[in-house]
Amino acid sequence: MQETRQHFSSRLGLLLSVLGIAVGTGNIWRFPRIAAQNGGDLGAGAFLLVWVVFLFLWSVPLIVAEYALGQKGRMGVIGTFARVGGRSMAWLGAFVALVSTAIMCYYAVVTGWCLYYAGGLLLRPLPGSTEAAQQFWDGFQGSLWPVVFQALALALAVAVIWTGVRAIERANRFLIPSLLVILLVALVRALTLEGAFEGVRYLFTPQWSDLARPRLWLEALTQNAWDTGAGWGLILTYAAYMRREHGVVQNAFLTGVGNNTVSLLAALTIFGTVFAVLGAELSRAEVLEVMRTSGPASTGLTFIWLPQLFARMPMGRVLAVLFFVGLTFAAFSSLIAMVELATRVLMDLGLRRSRALVGVGVVAWLLGLPSALNLTVFGNQDFVWGVALMLSGAFVALAVMRYGPARLRAETIAVNAWDWQLGRGWDVLMRWVVPLEAVVLLGWWLYQAGVVYAPERWYDPFVPYSVMTCLVQWGVALVACYLLNDWLVRRMQLLIPVQTEE
Repeated sequence: MQETRQHFSSRLGLLLSVLGIAVGTGNIWRFPRIAAQNGGDLGAGAFLLVWVVFLFLWSVPLIVAEYALGQKGRMGVIGTFARVGGRSMAWLGAFVALVSTAIMCYYAVVTGWCLYYAGGLLLRPLPGSTEAAQQFWDGFQGSLWPVVFQALALALAVAVIWTGVRAIERANRFLIPSLLVILLVALVRALTLEGAFEGVRYLFTPQWSDLARPRLWLEALTQNAWDTGAGWGLILTYAAYMRREHGVVQNAFLTGVGNNTVSLLAALTIFGTVFAVLGAELSRAEVLEVMRTSGPASTGLTFIWLPQLFARMPMGRVLAVLFFVGLTFAAFSSLIAMVELATRVLMDLGLRRSRALVGVGVVAWLLGLPSALNLTVFGNQDFVWGVALMLSGAFVALAVMRYGPARLRAETIAVNAWDWQLGRGWDVLMRWVVPLEAVVLLGWWLYQAGVVYAPERWYDPFVPYSVMTCLVQWGVALVACYLLNDWLVRRMQLLIPVQTEE
């Protein structure tokens, strides 16, 4: 068992690193599109309201739990689950780790896209039309450049965290403040455009009838899981390196609220830009259709439309390059956390950091190749493992339940007098509300996937967006993790697990 002896040097370094987990492409690439898709004719304010509700009913409670579990277990995800929840729960931790690792494999592809666009738009003219933008995208996807830049993204992530947690801290001390500055510059420029505030008005105007749509609630929850990194095991991994005096509750709230603030900044920038540039020539319905049309693998708004919109703006080239540099920073800060999670698991299994990192980088590149070469495979992986985050969140809650929420709170959360203190409300959220949210929304999603997404061939695992493709891939992962449970425990030498609550 390799219990961590490295620590973040300061609370600021810890917080910036965890914000690096939370702030990713989900904030900039995904959130504006999801907000537009779930807005009504009048506005997207109802979606924003539910999104904020789930921040405090799903994300923040799970972030608190991950901070507490990581500080208690002082290991990676699998070791912490086994140590805190008992030996029989190692396989659940393995599934949480596997979901984040599966996401890492295709997330490196997205990071590569961002790198390519940041450099490409700096070196060549911005596309002035949809056809030119599509040609730029198709030319990129039809080449081997996605594979090259996927490898480059992984190689950079491995190199950055080669020496451990201090390197992660140094990287995020640069990446996160730089990202915030870039977003603020882009936001100010977008809001100075004529017609931009029409987009702002739409974003915040609620259409209350939208609250009756179950899909809106599911989208708000899954977006929160994507936005904050809650339930991924990533925060748990970083928390293994935190000092006890850094506290839990304030950091958790700052992580969740800071992350959602970045999402709103990105949405304001993109809604303002799209409405300002297209509002003069298209109706509101047509503008919204542009924002809602996701394109292949959800690339339409970010990689097809935004470059040509920037081309129509004064100083658009500068803004376009800044936007994709910011998107690259966001993607990269999250990618290094995913690489560290997988590396930490292998270190717990007995590998040296150098060997573990090289192994993670090579395997992630190989497993991510199909997603780099085929957008349908990419879309399938995003679909399958993105929804699996609800299972991961439920498993984190189960580990807390097994140990005892009140006991965990007393031993890891209530030990710092300066930190905010949680009452029994958090216990109730972790024991009842979070699991219930996961069960109800996952059940509803399975029903919707069967009758809406791929109703004619829901039973075919080879249909990219069918129910069965999820159930088969989840099932294989769960069975493999369960069968490996005892081996994992023996390998980590967990001889004396923490006593669990009866």
